[in-house]
Amino acid sequence: QVQLVESGGGLVQAGGSLKLSCTASGIIWSIKEMGWYRQAPGKQRELVASTSGSTVYADSVKGRFTISRDNTRVYLQMNSLKPEDTAVYYCNVKTDGPLVNGMNYWGKGTLVTVSS
Repeated sequence: QVQLVESGGGLVQAGGSLKLSCTASGIIWSIKEMGWYRQAPGKQRELVASTSGSTVYADSVKGRFTISRDNTRVYLQMNSLKPEDTAVYYCNVKTDGPLVNGMNYWGKGTLVTVSS
């Protein structure tokens, strides 16, 4: 089956940096988009960044985060981290497939905690 495995989360001081990685396996169809979402306690999951030939960033992370992709791996370089970046970060992959809108897969998440 398809598996998305995230790594790189942890505890970091405000102003510090982390790099998240996601490795996808078991994917049969062409990957259309890879990205990162995050969810803080009590809040809705939100898009952080995605790449599908072009890149999209949430306004809150522009200039600080950079998404990159290497085949079935996607990375999120996070610089100048702020306490409000604290959340569980989820890897997301969208592919072609038998359904009209393709397929959508999620990792289990990796926790990023930014302390002040």
